[in-house]
Amino acid sequence: MKIFLVRHGADEEGFRGGWSKRGLVEQGVLQSRRLGEYLHRYQDEYGIRTMMSSDLTRAVETTREMERSFNQDAIYSQDWREMNNGYLAGMPNQEAENRYPGVYFNTLDMDAPFPGGETPKHFYNRIIKAFESLCRKLECQEVKSNVLLVTHGGVINVLYYHLNRQEWTNKSPFFPIDNTSIHTVEKILNEWKITEKNTTKHL
Repeated sequence: MKIFLVRHGADEEGFRGGWSKRGLVEQGVLQSRRLGEYLHRYQDEYGIRTMMSSDLTRAVETTREMERSFNQDAIYSQDWREMNNGYLAGMPNQEAENRYPGVYFNTLDMDAPFPGGETPKHFYNRIIKAFESLCRKLECQEVKSNVLLVTHGGVINVLYYHLNRQEWTNKSPFFPIDNTSIHTVEKILNEWKITEKNTTKHL
């Protein structure tokens, strides 16, 4: 029983991410296509039966390449979105710095929201709730395993801390999570564990 966490392909630089509606750049589309082809080529090894994705544009455009490779529809959900950075979403970096000086993900207090967005604490709780719900659905076979889940770097990073039983804050270091990298989470002896990290063999 496995969940393959995948970060979306490369998107536009120079803009704030979060709930940005900006999509992939050409490199990101190519990365996603290569990933889809790779997973399809090794489908006996990966055994993907369910595809899920964040519904933000950069994740959707990544997942569309998986859908084409597998000829299978994904389930899109807000649950797997990056942290909601409110009014800063998709804003050019310089404009964001001028309008909201010093407001960054790692400068917020855990209970302090982005202007018009969510707090780091709410983000963490949202991701853990979604992940635990997915695990329960897999365990009772409501969702077919294995699962391919296309999401965001911040989401995958939170899950690293959760699965490693480490405390997470918005000031915690980031684990290596490259664009279109695969991170395998597997149920072993009644415990969900990370068994493969930041794999980019397809690139």
